[in-house]
Amino acid sequence: MPRTLIGTVRASLGAAILSVASLSHAGEVSLTGEGSVQYTPDRARLQFTATSEDTSAERASRQVNDKMVAWNQAIADYRAQLDDYSDARLALYTRTLPASDRSEEPQQRAVASQSVSFVVTELSLLNPLLAAAQNLGMEYHLGGQQFFHSDEADLKRQALAAAIADAKAQCQFIAQELAQQCGEVKTLNVNGGGRPIPMMMAEARNGGGAVSEIGPRELQVSVSATFELE
Repeated sequence: MPRTLIGTVRASLGAAILSVASLSHAGEVSLTGEGSVQYTPDRARLQFTATSEDTSAERASRQVNDKMVAWNQAIADYRAQLDDYSDARLALYTRTLPASDRSEEPQQRAVASQSVSFVVTELSLLNPLLAAAQNLGMEYHLGGQQFFHSDEADLKRQALAAAIADAKAQCQFIAQELAQQCGEVKTLNVNGGGRPIPMMMAEARNGGGAVSEIGPRELQVSVSATFELE
């Protein structure tokens, strides 16, 4: 399902002026401008892990390998739309099970695991991929931090432009109230550089079923500026 950029830009002006604007000394005003952009993520970073445990390291490794073969067969139709695809090498370690009785010796179990990670470039593939992982008993976690937009740099620029415009609008309002004009910018600092905030996001874990909705996010930027008053 194609995703389109939602470019709603919000600037804070009005009551906020009284709390953020202050006359530092005659002829200058320092204030904070805020801007935000709402958007819907169109990409997701996923990782699935196949794990098997057995008394034999060879059997555990073979079971994981079989799962990975089955995984690759299940997603063959989607493989071309998965970016940064990586199959980590098989990891193998030994786990000691506690003895149920003091007279018994602890048992050793071999644990084999292998992970696959990639970026989904078409979110309509999300549920088929989750279904394939669930059918094979692969481990995964899907949360809001794994979703992002393919052009977040442009989103940050939009939010920054809105924050600067907000600062200028506040300066012009203050200057008008003082029967002056808003002049040149003396200093300008970007605070934080933009931070995505999930407004609503579906979450899934192993066996958690399908994801029904990818919620919108809001990227916020603020600037601290000092203007001359003329």
